[in-house]
Amino acid sequence: MGLVLHCPPNKNAFKVLIAAEYCGVKIDLVKDFQMGVSNKTPEFIKMNPMGKVPVLETPDGPIFESNAIARYVARLNPNAPLFGSSAIEYGQIEQWIDFSATEIDANIGNWLFPRRGYRVYLPPAEEAAIASLKRALGALNTYLASNTYLVGHGVTLADIVMVCVLVSGLTTIMTKSFTSEFPHVERYAWTLVNQPNFKKIWGVVTQTESVPPVESKKPAQAKEPAKPKPKEEKKEVKKQEVKPKVEEEEEAPKPKAKNPLDLLPPSKMILDEWKRLYSNTKTNFREVAIKGFWDMYDPEGYSLWFCDYKYNEENTVSFVTLNKVSGFLQRMDLARKYAFGKMLVIGSGAPYKVKGLWLFRGAEIPQFVLDECYDMELYDWTKVDINDEAQKERVNQMIEDAEPFEGEALLDAKCFK
Repeated sequence: MGLVLHCPPNKNAFKVLIAAEYCGVKIDLVKDFQMGVSNKTPEFIKMNPMGKVPVLETPDGPIFESNAIARYVARLNPNAPLFGSSAIEYGQIEQWIDFSATEIDANIGNWLFPRRGYRVYLPPAEEAAIASLKRALGALNTYLASNTYLVGHGVTLADIVMVCVLVSGLTTIMTKSFTSEFPHVERYAWTLVNQPNFKKIWGVVTQTESVPPVESKKPAQAKEPAKPKPKEEKKEVKKQEVKPKVEEEEEAPKPKAKNPLDLLPPSKMILDEWKRLYSNTKTNFREVAIKGFWDMYDPEGYSLWFCDYKYNEENTVSFVTLNKVSGFLQRMDLARKYAFGKMLVIGSGAPYKVKGLWLFRGAEIPQFVLDECYDMELYDWTKVDINDEAQKERVNQMIEDAEPFEGEALLDAKCFK
């Protein structure tokens, strides 16, 4: 079976070629493929009317779109488990392929392409792309904290597609200072790209040291000098009064919509004052910080919540559990202005329990936190009844990192302030 891939060497070609390595399928890559030339020929347009790459030429007809081609190649060898060994694994592989395309690859492009001059560069759009990319990498980082591969216990097509997308970002725009926030993603990408079948296609991969500068607009082409007009006899012309040109007023930028929490009635509790008191109290914590908290607390302007992780039976490795909590706190950063939290990891051995206490502005958990921080749904949330002395004492113990907590050792306590 003769298979020919029309595409310059890049991540989209590499997805297909790495899948072929795992499946033992031979694919010839068209040499000297030139974008703007090779993809404009009538022969190429017959294979893909959009004129885009890659395109795989097969005896049964052409296939375009890199992920579709990679899926086709992965199915050519039924003995190569690139699509898993069950229906659920197949579904999960497809899930991660879609995730890599819509959440990671798209946002790398939204960050990179304007800087390279392929799109208009707009700083707000870049900020949005970076924020979306960080959110996606944060989710992937949490998952990889307890998983070596995306699905099952070996390389699947999901890993091939994901790693090609990640490495394309690592080599172009995602610097070490950017990716260091996602250590499990780093470990995953560098481990797999150095596996023999990956390395044969990618070669030696080096992470970029800097974000590409924004390319300046190309200077306009010089116009031919205008031919001199024949001289005309000067005529006396009356000077007309020149009125100053009045520039049209630009529409004033619309103010950003305020967070609904900023529109709540003023509260007697100043959150920053409590955070300072908590941070600065080194001795007599009960008498100073805890008493100060209840003196400040405003049940009409704030609410207290207990949270309990739903899946503690999965917390079998201490450092993985701690990383899971750290990732959750990172994603809660959007609520820093409106919240204070304590997260406790409890137990002297597996499985470890994760419990938390959160103070939020308003009578309920803010909706934007529920919408934006996907980890929220991994916890059961219970509003604290401050009239219940037992619950109030539990609040005190969580704030002061009491040990033992509820009869068990305290592995670690993390504060969000």
